[in-house]
Amino acid sequence: MSQIYACQLSDKLIELTGADKKSYLHGQITQDINLLKEDNFLWAGHCSGKGKLWAVSKLFSFEDSYLNILSSDELSASLPELKKYAVFAKVTIAETTEYQLIGLYGDDLQPVLDQMGIEFVGNAATFSYGKALKLSEQRVILCLSKTLPESLTSLFTWREDDSEWQSLSIKDGEPRLNHTAVGEYVPQMVNLQAIGGISFTKGCYTGQETVARMKYLGKNKRAMFVLSAPGQTASLAEEIEQQVSENWRRAGKVIASAYHAPSDTSYLLAVMPNDIEQDAALRSKQESPERVTIEPLPYTLSDN
Repeated sequence: MSQIYACQLSDKLIELTGADKKSYLHGQITQDINLLKEDNFLWAGHCSGKGKLWAVSKLFSFEDSYLNILSSDELSASLPELKKYAVFAKVTIAETTEYQLIGLYGDDLQPVLDQMGIEFVGNAATFSYGKALKLSEQRVILCLSKTLPESLTSLFTWREDDSEWQSLSIKDGEPRLNHTAVGEYVPQMVNLQAIGGISFTKGCYTGQETVARMKYLGKNKRAMFVLSAPGQTASLAEEIEQQVSENWRRAGKVIASAYHAPSDTSYLLAVMPNDIEQDAALRSKQESPERVTIEPLPYTLSDN
């Protein structure tokens, strides 16, 4: 059996309950909630009235609730906005700490998933201890409503934090907003359309006009890129610069970063011009800049 790793995730959970939770959430997010089933999870964006993202979340159903997984920075911005009009509907919206979020990763997860009784038909599955979300063949999130027995936890090698998990998330091109990125970008600028997180046919939701205009009028000029650099220094950068002749000019902003200790590599998500060349000369904007490389995305930047 290959080595399987696990970590407690630093991500947070927003829970929606009540008779109107579906209709209420449908009018708040970029995703068509009618597509949500028991055996899937959906990427979704929550925007301001100007179409700027408060959060990008992983949305799924469990028992009688809708649950959204998002970063702590995104939760701080999104939760009060999401609750703003909830008084007019039969819905309760709150952060919940009733569930434990575990990141599970490794080259071959299947033997462990089999022992846990997790069988994926879509990209989500209910099992004896909660819900499992399949992000890729190598990465699964466990949202636990019950504590795993030692017979199962002993199957994993536990990490002290989730930095390695987050670096793998960045490598997979999964949008995530830090505090400087919240409220700054329309969904297409962080590739949300490329991972199926925007419905262009669902009807009205907050920020829809801006999102639609970006698609149908071709106004979006930026995209999210995965960058890498040797060592840990670049993971602390907030901006990226591009070499133009003999000078360095601002090329984009870092919206998430993490250090992958096993390979001694920093991985970053940066929003930059969408026509930037793959081999562009780039560096982190720091006291001691590090050269960074654009990594290939695991998806195409389509407008679907």
